[in-house]
Amino acid sequence: MVKNILTGIKAYFGTFKLISKLGLWKYFAIPILISVVTGLLFAALAYFFSDNLGALIAKVWVWEWGSETFGTISTILGAVLIIVLGLVLYKHIVMALSAPFMSPVSEKVEAHLLGDTAHEHRNTSFRQQLSRGIRINVRNLCRELLFMIPLVILSFIPVIGIVATIFIFLIQAYYVGFGNMDYTMERHFNYKESVQFVRKHRGIAIGNGLVFVLMLFIPIIGFIITLPISVVAASTETVKILNEKNLIAAKNTTETTSKVLTE
Repeated sequence: MVKNILTGIKAYFGTFKLISKLGLWKYFAIPILISVVTGLLFAALAYFFSDNLGALIAKVWVWEWGSETFGTISTILGAVLIIVLGLVLYKHIVMALSAPFMSPVSEKVEAHLLGDTAHEHRNTSFRQQLSRGIRINVRNLCRELLFMIPLVILSFIPVIGIVATIFIFLIQAYYVGFGNMDYTMERHFNYKESVQFVRKHRGIAIGNGLVFVLMLFIPIIGFIITLPISVVAASTETVKILNEKNLIAAKNTTETTSKVLTE
């Protein structure tokens, strides 16, 4: 697992060079716009509604003494909660809406790594790519929230909170990496096969997602460059795995692919 996580992280090395070499920056204009607009939207929500949420939280404190201090803490806590929830939603919204634009990027990376081959790909339209992106990310969002809600509650408990925070970080990374890897897998696997593939290579997904999540904390720039380089990194590593295990060629026979994935 640790080795695969490190492999997922190492895949980021050389991504800028590869993007420039393949002329991929033009594909990122709309996804970057989606990313920036979505990021600004959640930032505005945190700014305008943190007081309202803080006021609701402050009602828990029924005593007069310390009410002003608790009110201030509640406002800060409200902003933090909105930001945390916003980051969770942000990732999946951006990845879902960017699917039709990221799939061609992944395809070009695959062609660069494997050359001009006779491998068969699933031919999907813009609508199908968008539909799959939404389906994958809604599924991942629901599962992520299912795990995160209890962990967020546990994170306020001393000592246990440290462990809970680490798990929150890893869970977010896993589902982000899943989404980035699926831009490649959607050409070769159906929905169920993709889920099986990521489960077998969850370390790669976590490694890719770790860098993605960390980069979001870089002011402004994080919302601009994170998606492009993370998709290229995920595509590079996913294509290598598919090629090494002959899963691309095996896609011509569904039974063979399914057998390999479930072994």
